Amino acid sequence: MTSKNAAAYTAVPDASEARWYAVRTRFKCEKYVQRLLEKQGVVAYVPLQQFTRRYLRKIKKVEKPLISCYVFIKISSDQYKQVLETEHVVGFVKTGNQITAIPEKEIQILRRITLEQDLDVQINPREFHSGDWVEIAAGNLIGLQGRVVQSTGKQQLLVDLETLGYTLRIALDAALLSKIQRAS
Repeated sequence: MTSKNAAAYTAVPDASEARWYAVRTRFKCEKYVQRLLEKQGVVAYVPLQQFTRRYLRKIKKVEKPLISCYVFIKISSDQYKQVLETEHVVGFVKTGNQITAIPEKEIQILRRITLEQDLDVQINPREFHSGDWVEIAAGNLIGLQGRVVQSTGKQQLLVDLETLGYTLRIALDAALLSKIQRAS
């Protein structure tokens, strides 16, 4: 268990009854994490969009997650540690230091959206502005924190990563970032 996950134990959900929560996963591991959690007896849900792709010689049905790097789980507080220790789970989605419970109504909306075939739903990540502190939520740079310098396109941001006394300026997809509060 990494020290990052150990620190997350402090924000255990209070409810003894099962509630919906969202966990972040590594990039393109949503369905795999869902299967692992279900094997452990955890109710897990990944909203998947279905597309029909037409190629020169074949027609293929494709499924991709509606929200990249998210798996929705219904757990009680005693399953919290078990979920965090699951392979490819990065952590719970939080607001500040508190784990955010998701109302059943919102999960039902996601289920209804994903029932539609060939519906192209665009999930727009939060808007980022120059000076916002962000954490990389997926990919090889997961966990690194930086400051947004500028927007270089519709979904691209230029981020300063301050590590080892150097400033690295890299372009990242906005979908890979989550806004954080920077401790002064």
